[in-house]
Amino acid sequence: MQIVWKRYRRTVEILQAMLLTGLPFLRINGQSAFRFDIRELNLYFFGTIIRIDEFYLILAAILFLLLLVAWVTAILGRVWCGWLCPQTVLLDLTEDLAAIFGRKHRETVKKIILLPLSALISITMIWYFVPPNEAGAALFVSPVVTAFFLILWLLVYLELAFLGRSFCTSVCPYAMMQNALFDSDTLVIEYDRSRDATCMKCNDCVRACPVGIDIKQGLSNRCIACAECIDACYVKSSRRNLPPFPNYKGRILRAKTFWMGGITASAALVMALLISMRPPVEFMLNRIQEPLPTGVNRYACTISNNTGKTLDLKLSAPEGVTIIGERTVTVSPYGVVRNKLLLKSEAPRDKVRLTLEGNGISIGKEAGFL
Repeated sequence: MQIVWKRYRRTVEILQAMLLTGLPFLRINGQSAFRFDIRELNLYFFGTIIRIDEFYLILAAILFLLLLVAWVTAILGRVWCGWLCPQTVLLDLTEDLAAIFGRKHRETVKKIILLPLSALISITMIWYFVPPNEAGAALFVSPVVTAFFLILWLLVYLELAFLGRSFCTSVCPYAMMQNALFDSDTLVIEYDRSRDATCMKCNDCVRACPVGIDIKQGLSNRCIACAECIDACYVKSSRRNLPPFPNYKGRILRAKTFWMGGITASAALVMALLISMRPPVEFMLNRIQEPLPTGVNRYACTISNNTGKTLDLKLSAPEGVTIIGERTVTVSPYGVVRNKLLLKSEAPRDKVRLTLEGNGISIGKEAGFL
């Protein structure tokens, strides 16, 4: 039985749209499941937090994503372009909505539908940097949020309404990179030339193609593997009990699938281990160079909470050293506390060691003392 690919594509596209729109509302341990906080330069990542000073974790995540993209592209070809790319998803759903109003003035209707849709995309993009409740409250109050919303709305609308599918074939860097990753077994849509004599040459496949290529002319780097041509051909070929002339061709399960998949899985495992091996609390102590009386030094201390619970911690100094400043610190979940304090020593020393304790945690840090 021939698969009608459009049904599956639309299901995948709707689920993807729901996921990307709903993800900013998902909260884990009281924080956004996935959001980059611009003010604090923190990435909230599914129950944990990656700070800007933990750049090695970001590099590990980027490496994993690059390997994942290379693996999926080498095996499944342009499945991202035709099935999951937000550009394709938005244009497909817009065309489906416009079809409800008939063919007359279809292009005008599409541009009208894209107005509210672009606004939703704009505010959704902001939600990945500002929590939805805060973004909603600040939308028409904060000049910065309002400006970003309006600019994004305009840019997204112009790109979708006027550049549209041509973005995929002329601007998108991923489309250009794919050619270097393809091999003879990569999944592609190909016209069966061996059956060319029985093809009706109705050109329904050409009219159905969203990027305007003729699959009968051979493989094209503009093809997004959406399978619209297969479905269009099936309508006619099925009446003659023939399979569609264009169809998916490739070999998914092969050696490359497993060794590239193994490398990608290893990168994911390394990233997960790096995140899990972080200490629950990070404590930094640095002496501030400034003129002070002999035996007195000023220090900056930074305490980072990598857990999802509030921690009550206490600073202590060795015998003969007095802490002048706050000794007890309460750190909120995934929060950071930065304090300055004075240390006074009764005797000359080269170094001083402070200990941070509480909630089953004990961390000692040394710093120079003059």
